[in-house]
Amino acid sequence: MQTLEGIDLIIFGVYIVSVILFGVWIANREKSTTASDYFLASRSLPWWAVGGSLIASNISAEQIIGMNGSGFELGLAIATYELMAAITLILVAKFLLPVFLKKEIYTMPQFLEERYDGTVRTIMSVFWIILFVFVNISTVLYLGALAIEQLLGVSLYIGIAGLVIYSACFSIFGGLKAVVWTDVVQVIVLMLGGTLAAVGILSYVGDGSVFTGIGLLMDTVPDHFEMLFEPDDTYIDIAAANELATGFDPDGKATELVAGDEIKSSFQLLPGFAMLFGGMWIVNTYYWGNNQYIIQRALAAKSLGEAQKGIAFAAFMKLFIPFFAVLPGIAAFYLLNVKGETVDIIKADQAFPWVLGNHVGVGFKGLTFAALVAAIGSSISSMVNSASTIFTIDIYNKFINPTASEKRQVTIGQISAGASLIIGAFIAPIWLNAGQAFQIIQEYTGFISPGVLTVFIFGMFYRRGTSKAALAVVLLSVPMSMAFKFLMPELPFLDRMALLFLISSALMIVISSMTSKTAAGTDRASTLDDVPILTSNTGVASQSLVSDMTLRIALALAVIAIGVATAIRLLVQPVPGVPDWAVYLFAILSVVVLVLLFTDKQKADYKAIDLEKSMFRTRTGFNVAAVAVLLVLAAIYGFLATLLDILKMTGKTVN
Repeated sequence: MQTLEGIDLIIFGVYIVSVILFGVWIANREKSTTASDYFLASRSLPWWAVGGSLIASNISAEQIIGMNGSGFELGLAIATYELMAAITLILVAKFLLPVFLKKEIYTMPQFLEERYDGTVRTIMSVFWIILFVFVNISTVLYLGALAIEQLLGVSLYIGIAGLVIYSACFSIFGGLKAVVWTDVVQVIVLMLGGTLAAVGILSYVGDGSVFTGIGLLMDTVPDHFEMLFEPDDTYIDIAAANELATGFDPDGKATELVAGDEIKSSFQLLPGFAMLFGGMWIVNTYYWGNNQYIIQRALAAKSLGEAQKGIAFAAFMKLFIPFFAVLPGIAAFYLLNVKGETVDIIKADQAFPWVLGNHVGVGFKGLTFAALVAAIGSSISSMVNSASTIFTIDIYNKFINPTASEKRQVTIGQISAGASLIIGAFIAPIWLNAGQAFQIIQEYTGFISPGVLTVFIFGMFYRRGTSKAALAVVLLSVPMSMAFKFLMPELPFLDRMALLFLISSALMIVISSMTSKTAAGTDRASTLDDVPILTSNTGVASQSLVSDMTLRIALALAVIAIGVATAIRLLVQPVPGVPDWAVYLFAILSVVVLVLLFTDKQKADYKAIDLEKSMFRTRTGFNVAAVAVLLVLAAIYGFLATLLDILKMTGKTVN
């Protein structure tokens, strides 16, 4: 493994110092004196800052390092997370963001109190803080430090400490404004540096030509370009293979693995059509629509129109990211397993640092490594700022000091941001023995995301949803996830998430019907038809509101896209180890939820949100962008499917 030296080290150092100075300058030039300044950048962000910051916050070590690790072992199918995210961003901008901006909230838990009650808000605040600090911040610090360890030759712990100091310089004192403006700079370096790394390795594979390199990879390792796995598809876990070869585990103890343990199911991680329909919609909608450190950028926009333009901009950038977040990992796999070169990779997540250390030219190596640190720093800063926002607004202001001044809130935000960084740093080394960190993050997050998504979308579009029903769904989310992981261990985690979404939806409707509480003097939404009445709960003329039937149909489409789609896929793609009755379970639950949706005669809850039709009208530019994203996605999947069919007909092997 080559380390940074000479001009590369200088470039890297100059960049890091420059970003730190820029962040400190922003923090001091525009000091945050109010909570709105510190947590939402005074709600003044233009569209390009929103879009750039979204990508910089999202594309971190878990994507660049983690997805290249998954690309090394699994292939391009992991890029589905990025490609489907482009569609999800469009849907979030169109249907969810207008509701959040209507409520003028600072945090996601704050929305839950607006719609349900303070108990739901508090429980979810604690959930999110734990998730941000113990999973998100800690894993990003670990993966970033892993790259620093390989490229600078320093210990993992020094790398973690360096990232903490780097991120703290502009995230703690400057608030969201400093984070976003440094994001704008860093996303440019990120896209440039990532592209340089991909061009470097692909040109090496293709003897000087990037396109020849891609073509050679598709020709020699076509299984790594399969986008939808079958139940019997497998991959080699390189960490387990190395452990079997050496006879020792990462701690230096005699291995307990036996021959065959290194062969694992690709389908368990990326279960075929579930990547297009089913659990993937839960993963992406939760991440892009209910995740504080992502949605906070859109909440800080100048207006709804600016926020939607920024999100559409981010959607286009997502389509390009697999070029440098997956293809270098596939190229490293080719060099090791097909070309037979010596590749110093003993675990999947070392693939991208290895590419960076060995196949990026002098000078560019330092810039590319700077881009990697930029991505890590942006994500850590975003997570830290969001954790401190939730703690300050949803915990401190509510329970500790409800009369806190604006200045005191900013101070508490800075203290809690620092605490989040320090705790995350102490937790980070526990991920040392992790395999594909990206997949681990998805599964841990999947313990709560189905229930959280249910509470949010039913809170917006199901007018009868009550606080007691939401509380039950939130509290049962993790226990149910753990129970089904134990009872049906062979069920892919994306399918498990779909199952939990159906159960949570049924619970939401049934418990709401038993605990309904309507506003005095209102009789809205008690029937299935669109009977005109004079006013809604908030006095808005009912003719201007989205009809009750429209809202039911929207929720039914979500149930079909997740539940019914999963039932059909399990029927045509039986999963080894998953009992046949699982198909009927998904089908029955889907039907039950659909029947409950269309037969529920309860009146609207007293805290139901009135959704005006005008909220969901978007500008022509946004609509054109949405269509363009769909067309590009269709072209990508169509091209890959056609090319793989040709390879099969010409005798190439696709597992």
